[in-house]
Amino acid sequence: MPNSFQPQQQAKVSVTQRMIAFPLRHLQQAIGSLGDLWRTPFTTLMTLLVLGISLTLPATLHLFVKNANTVVAQWDSASEITLFLKLSVDDKAAQNFASRVELYPEVANVEYISAEQALADFKANSGYGDALAYLNTNPLPATLLVAPTQRASQAHAVRDLLAKLEQQREVDQGKLDLEWLTRLEAMAKLIEDVVLGVALLLCLSVVLIIGNTIRLAILNQKDAIAVMKLVGATDSFIQRPFMYAGMWYGIAGGFIANLTIFILAHYLSGAITDLTGLYGSKFALETLSAGENLLLLFAAILLGLLGSYLSVRQHIRAIEPTAD
Repeated sequence: MPNSFQPQQQAKVSVTQRMIAFPLRHLQQAIGSLGDLWRTPFTTLMTLLVLGISLTLPATLHLFVKNANTVVAQWDSASEITLFLKLSVDDKAAQNFASRVELYPEVANVEYISAEQALADFKANSGYGDALAYLNTNPLPATLLVAPTQRASQAHAVRDLLAKLEQQREVDQGKLDLEWLTRLEAMAKLIEDVVLGVALLLCLSVVLIIGNTIRLAILNQKDAIAVMKLVGATDSFIQRPFMYAGMWYGIAGGFIANLTIFILAHYLSGAITDLTGLYGSKFALETLSAGENLLLLFAAILLGLLGSYLSVRQHIRAIEPTAD
């Protein structure tokens, strides 16, 4: 009976050994590839700096767009609708109309300015206070300042909202600077498209740089790879150290990019704060969030693996042992 269980026990042991040996082999090759990079410090450092700068540029542009969107979001008046009510609308009806408009799903906030308040503000700011005192009636209408929601702040959406509000019987005229809003949206769209195009080009350059670096490493070990194939090593076994090298390049390049952006943002934040303070603004430069830093690092690792994969698939297969 004991002998009948011996093959099953050996099979279980062999499966367990393979499960343990597989991650250990990968760990050994990963550490070995890191050691290969360490043995050529100057070349490795130059490659990492180029990768870090290439990754820093699109991330910096993204940071610029992020802060630009923050500034644009503060310009609520760009999409604010001004509604001049009819002179025949009394104060109570105007307030009821303002409450009704505030219930619209496209409206975020409504500010009501009565005719008396509008006249008082005009007297205080126009310089014609004494002349206006001779008026028998108030010529200014009640006014509503309608702020649309963020979703309804686009030019086409706010134009539809203006047309909808102008159809109400209490409204005499509506005003919206659509030309300025359209220009603002066009500028933001252009900046985003430029950033996307530059980011794609720089990501392609990262893939090419890593691919060329791995190609040179493969050519430098051409004879050793031929010997390994001669003794029966598979292509996947030979490719792993080079794939891990691409991963290390991506990790280090991502950390360099994150560090560079952090230093750059904090270097510029003081100057930007001083500049905006002159205009009475409390704007503060935003840096990359923790999630964005991780996303940049993850993207760098993917680009490193992609560059090394393209290189090893092409060049290692081409190396075959030759009989002397």
